[in-house]
Amino acid sequence: MGMGEPLLNLDAVLAACERLPDIGITHRRTAISTVGWIPGIERLAEQPMPLRLALSLHAADEALRSELMPVNDRYPLKDVLDACRAFYARKHRRIFVEYVMLAGVNDRYAQALSLARALSGPSSGPPAQSSIFKVNLIPYNPTDSVYEGSTRESIAAFRAALESRGIPVTVRLTRGRDIDAACGQLAARTG
Repeated sequence: MGMGEPLLNLDAVLAACERLPDIGITHRRTAISTVGWIPGIERLAEQPMPLRLALSLHAADEALRSELMPVNDRYPLKDVLDACRAFYARKHRRIFVEYVMLAGVNDRYAQALSLARALSGPSSGPPAQSSIFKVNLIPYNPTDSVYEGSTRESIAAFRAALESRGIPVTVRLTRGRDIDAACGQLAARTG
């Protein structure tokens, strides 16, 4: 994750996935991360390997998501979530939603409610939409960026808002900050 869009190079990614069991990593424990590249999601759904899908979402509001992730202009969130639901219908594998917590940007209570509504989808029809998605809240690691990470309290409140609406949530552990080796920091450092 975080080093490019794997679904733009899906043939090579799938070839690597074919070899993972040889080193003890099963297909059922392998997730392919995407920013929401719909043609790749559709192709991945057709593959026989029981791989998981992880969606980098970061905002349920279209304008904010486009600001944070310009790919949203090409593949709007509603269409991406529909592709994820189709992936689930075909593979029966829960979709992980990756959500980096940015202080004052995407960590407000109202934004948690918006995310819950987006992931809940239509109110009718099995399976329960909340069983399709599991949100991974990711504390932002400081880099030379304009963003700051959300406080623990903000992350806890965001999590509680999602869970109270039936959305399963985890908060990713942060390791390596003290040596500038946490997620996102390695790519930000040179020399």
